[in-house]
Amino acid sequence: MNLRRLVAAAKLLTSALALGAISLHAQAQPYPTRFIQLIAQQPPGSQSEAISRVWAECASRELGQPIVILNKPGANGVLATNFLKSQPADGYNIMTVGMSQMTITPYIYKQLPYSPQKDFDGITVLSTSPLLLVASVQSGIKQYADIATVAKKANGGIDFGSPGKGSPAHLLTAAVAQQLKVDGTHVPFVGEGAAVTALMGGQIQIMTITSGTAAPLIKDGRMIPLAIYTETRDKAFPQIPTILELTGSKEMALPGWLALVAKAGTPPAVLTRLGEATAKCVDSDAYKARLEAINAIPTKSSPADVKVWTDRYTAVFRPLIEKLNLAE
Repeated sequence: MNLRRLVAAAKLLTSALALGAISLHAQAQPYPTRFIQLIAQQPPGSQSEAISRVWAECASRELGQPIVILNKPGANGVLATNFLKSQPADGYNIMTVGMSQMTITPYIYKQLPYSPQKDFDGITVLSTSPLLLVASVQSGIKQYADIATVAKKANGGIDFGSPGKGSPAHLLTAAVAQQLKVDGTHVPFVGEGAAVTALMGGQIQIMTITSGTAAPLIKDGRMIPLAIYTETRDKAFPQIPTILELTGSKEMALPGWLALVAKAGTPPAVLTRLGEATAKCVDSDAYKARLEAINAIPTKSSPADVKVWTDRYTAVFRPLIEKLNLAE
């Protein structure tokens, strides 16, 4: 081999070694090395989307990479879930998901396009928040017992809305109608914001709503609070009676919650890193204050806690769905 060929071969070998070193260095870099996409299954203006943004801003600082919100509302989270399933299980696409998608939807739709038990890896439970039963100002309903009075006078009973079929709002308000022994027609909307607009416009009479959305509207007199789905009165709404006081049912006293999940098969180290970043956020007074301002209570939890919460609520909601004969 002549000198020219030896030099060329040496250059090729040097280039190959350099590329290999770069590749090994990239593989050795800790997660995350680029931006993360957070899928929000509710539209802007909803409480869960607002919580998602607060978390994203804090976690991006802890992780040292941007976290970009991708809104995928519709079909009670099914669109968002299908998108997550289509992405690699590498932690660069994660999703905030509510108790509806984890504990109700599987038993509402017989042809479910995803499985909460098989398709998700839990990261953490981000927050809890009470749910409220409210009425439109035009409905004439001033307190819980008035629902039955109004429903029995109207053809077809009471009209109630929700952010979508199979949502906690749908299920709990249907349970209210059954508890009061009145007919009710469910009107589903795409997201809580659209349902709230319909309620304030008098197109529906009652609905179950997240506390963060309800608080300013109740304060301004744009909707009437009827009950809070808790066992004890909430310090943010001390004047609102609990569903336990009104019905004697602990089964209906369920706070809402929001969890952070990744696609099943995501490396455990990635889940741990995201959980650690969240824990640091929860320790921050500024983070807690921002969540409390939208009536959400931050929680510190582990990946295993997502399954614990899911199993606990499924045990309550599944029999309720069967009792209400909601499955289709």
